[in-house]
Amino acid sequence: MRQMKASHRENTSPRDPAPSRLSYRYQRLLLTPLFRTFLRVGLPMGAAFALGMAVLGNADNRDAIALRITEIRNSIEERPEFMVKLMAIDGASPEVNGDIREIVPIDFPLSSFDLDLEEMRLTIAELDAVASAEVRIRAGGVLQIDVIERIPSVVWRGPQGVELLDSTGHRVGALIARAERPDLPLLTGEGAELAVPEALDLFAAAEPLASRVRGLVRMGERRWDVALDRNQRILLPEENPVEAIERVIALDHVQDLMARDLVVIDMRNQNRPTVRLAETAVTELRRIRGQVLGDTTQ
Repeated sequence: MRQMKASHRENTSPRDPAPSRLSYRYQRLLLTPLFRTFLRVGLPMGAAFALGMAVLGNADNRDAIALRITEIRNSIEERPEFMVKLMAIDGASPEVNGDIREIVPIDFPLSSFDLDLEEMRLTIAELDAVASAEVRIRAGGVLQIDVIERIPSVVWRGPQGVELLDSTGHRVGALIARAERPDLPLLTGEGAELAVPEALDLFAAAEPLASRVRGLVRMGERRWDVALDRNQRILLPEENPVEAIERVIALDHVQDLMARDLVVIDMRNQNRPTVRLAETAVTELRRIRGQVLGDTTQ
């Protein structure tokens, strides 16, 4: 009996506290930052990816998911607070207003998610008469378009007909006839549309002769002629044309130059201005000279 108890005590010896080899390696891996990151992030992502691939691998599942997404999107986009019901245009003349409504045809009501506001703004800004445009959706479902129009400064008679230009030479619109805008100065000649700022300076300098100025003619794309009534012309130089016309006006004040029977006042050489008399003036001058010479020979 004693021998059996002794044997039992030998068989129930204390368990070794050391971990197994597999447990030891697992504990070591848990101490590795990369492995902990894999367990926390990589493993859930991998499981989710595998589940997603399993679900999306079925065509019926893909169609059902796409249909559901479309339904959710439509339910959001078609909510009353996102619907645009009308268009308002401010800052545009009736003609430009009509042009904008023609190039931006919209069937209301329409979801604001279906509107490309930037593309719409660029389309409106391409109109000749529009200097800038701003497009936004206003509270109450209003598509608000604010327009700043170009201001016509001159009338240009070019190869395409009579047109309006702004102070930079940009086209504003077409005219049927010059008589539609008698309040604006007239430009003609090749290249005149490229020198509108200089032309405006000349019109400002020629203000004392404004009632007689009919327009400016661009000559050789490099200089101007001032066309006056009574078929008179002032030929301006390529450089400093404003100074030249101011000199002509000064001579007119002193010597009443423009009232004389002249056809051309040539200022191209400012050191030696020249004038060309009208045919009637030349005939009269010859007659007077003939009388003077006849009197001296008698």
